[in-house]
Amino acid sequence: QVKKQCDQKLLIRMKTKCVPCSLNLDTQCPAGYTKITNGTGTPDCRYYLEVNTHTLSFPGCRHRCVKEFEQPECCQGHWGPDCMGK
Repeated sequence: QVKKQCDQKLLIRMKTKCVPCSLNLDTQCPAGYTKITNGTGTPDCRYYLEVNTHTLSFPGCRHRCVKEFEQPECCQGHWGPDCMGK
């Protein structure tokens, strides 16, 4: 039995919105994503607050999330919707 389908595993990465670190404990990743940072997340961003006519910038935190995704693909030498081509 020759293997015709060789699915590729893809890892999709994303970061949540930058918020004050103290508020980031409860931040959840979007549905289907897994949070890979703990606690308040990574303090590697800035968030902005508008006060009257000024915009203030503050250091903030965000979480990193990953999602595993299988992309259907035919093995080498096979093609077509059912990977039967040779």
